[in-house]
Amino acid sequence: MSTSSPPRIGCLVMAAGNAQRFGENKLSAHFHGATLIERALNAIPSELFFAVTVVTQYEQIEQLAAAHGFAAIHNAQPELGVGHTIRLGTEAMSACDGILYLVADQPMLSMNSIRQIVETWKKTPQQIVGASHGGKHGNPNLFPARFFPALMALEGDRGGNRVIMANPDAFVPVELPALELADCDTPQALADLTAAVKA
Repeated sequence: MSTSSPPRIGCLVMAAGNAQRFGENKLSAHFHGATLIERALNAIPSELFFAVTVVTQYEQIEQLAAAHGFAAIHNAQPELGVGHTIRLGTEAMSACDGILYLVADQPMLSMNSIRQIVETWKKTPQQIVGASHGGKHGNPNLFPARFFPALMALEGDRGGNRVIMANPDAFVPVELPALELADCDTPQALADLTAAVKA
């Protein structure tokens, strides 16, 4: 990465899962007036990113990505797990100096928190910078290019946390509110979060 030019930062939105625990495409589920995928895409401060790529198996999400001005990659093999989604997106943005890996089922994640992670990473661009609360890792996480090979080697449903666990000294936490890290893997989790948050 040249010191004379700003870093090229990518944002990968991982929206390809089969959501087996949810029982249907959870990203189409609503949370306070918007779908989970709409909330995820609306939270991205696109001006901070060299590229934003959405990896999904769903045509309607590809269309939504295009409406936001984001690139979309069709994942024809979602059964291969999140590792395959990570590989597709990382390969597409391999020219970036770092990539923020964003899951799409954290409806309380704010644009300001994403900004915090990006700005922190710019100060420590060789480190992994990610969301944390009370000492527990969460999502999203911004990985520098030196970790792209490890990320692309992930298989099945092993995500970026596997790389963080293997490189604990490289992780820089950004403390976020617990609700922003809450994901919605099941209808009950979505119902609980909806009830916990005032509209």
